[in-house]
Amino acid sequence: MSQSSEKHRLDVAMFRYRVIAPLLDLAGPARMAEVRRLAGKAWVIPGSGRTRIAEGTVLHWLRAWKRGGLDALKPRPRSDCGKSRRLSVEAAELLISIRRKHPGLSVRDVAARARETDGFEDPVSLSATYRLFHAEGLMTPERQAPQDLRRFAHAHAGDLWQSDVMHGPKCGDGRRRRKTYMIFMIDDATRIVPWSAFAFSEGVNDFLPVFRQALARRGITRKLYVDNGSAYRSRRLDLVCARLGIALIHARPYHAPGKGKAERYVRTVRQRFLPGLEAADTASLDILNRRLAAWVEGVYHHTPHRGLEGMTPADAWAAKALDIRLVDGSVDLDDLFLDEAVRKVSKDRVVSLRNRLYEVDAGLVGRKVTLRFDPAAPPTRPILVVADGENAGQAWPLDLNTNARVKRDRTISFSSIRKINKTDDGED
Repeated sequence: MSQSSEKHRLDVAMFRYRVIAPLLDLAGPARMAEVRRLAGKAWVIPGSGRTRIAEGTVLHWLRAWKRGGLDALKPRPRSDCGKSRRLSVEAAELLISIRRKHPGLSVRDVAARARETDGFEDPVSLSATYRLFHAEGLMTPERQAPQDLRRFAHAHAGDLWQSDVMHGPKCGDGRRRRKTYMIFMIDDATRIVPWSAFAFSEGVNDFLPVFRQALARRGITRKLYVDNGSAYRSRRLDLVCARLGIALIHARPYHAPGKGKAERYVRTVRQRFLPGLEAADTASLDILNRRLAAWVEGVYHHTPHRGLEGMTPADAWAAKALDIRLVDGSVDLDDLFLDEAVRKVSKDRVVSLRNRLYEVDAGLVGRKVTLRFDPAAPPTRPILVVADGENAGQAWPLDLNTNARVKRDRTISFSSIRKINKTDDGED
């Protein structure tokens, strides 16, 4: 299977997880009501022109997740792989003709009429029909129901976190000053801020360390409500949430009411924290973040909040944090936050990652492996190698000079190369 095919299967699995994530903590009538709501939504499905998901399909994905986790949600390889499923010119013209004559028919009914046409024997793929109608502008949008803008509040701490980014003050970075961005999470039920920190950008590599600190300090949230920024649409965040069983929910574009609590925290920071900063507080990012952490823990969490009927966030957390999913010793957060890439090992036991070459164990030559790595780590750091779901050691940056002094032997192990490296560094 090609690397692109494996990536597509993982993308589909993560999409299916995002669909079923709201069902994980529901049961009975509440679960079925949510299934009906999910089946009634329009979706952008990876690799498909369809926009709807049947209720039975949603339940099937939920059972698969409970049975085998993320791997069970991956689609099986196609049995007709390599065979064309394109529509012929005659089939396309017939489908378009039927669609224009009967715009009220569903796509499935249009395809059925085409198959029943006398003298027509071409195969008609439903997915290809969807793609054809989208390309021809024949998919009329459905009328949406009025939006429900009622205020909401979750009953328990950890049920839902909101996350957002605030444009911050300029801060020292060596000899220059750069604009900062405050990345934060806020607990919906208690207004506790699990963690917030300033960074020089708002990408996924800046967001994930903040998210990791929040999980370590305040437990694992059940739902994470975010906007549609690039950091929140990243494949790495999808993987982290899927591995931890967190439902990642994206707000509708330009739908400000859904992020009211996050925006209220931003207003508090602007009114009460930023005005108190002095020049020395913005001398460096480290100083600014220490100042922010002290203010959040020492002031904000102990100030009565109007949205909590006069309680402080700390008191609300003490009263509502009865069922927090804490990060126990069996969960390695560092490992969970690693990114992944599938590569095939070349004949000289080398793999390429981010324009750099790494060397793996000779026994992996010709095999496809999964490389697990931290994109923010120095390129000299080794990366983890997984083959067939099992740990296959580490990949080390390729050192041509060291390899020139290694005796060629079929049974040589990668540990001998590492031993030479240590000897060159003066170790025993």
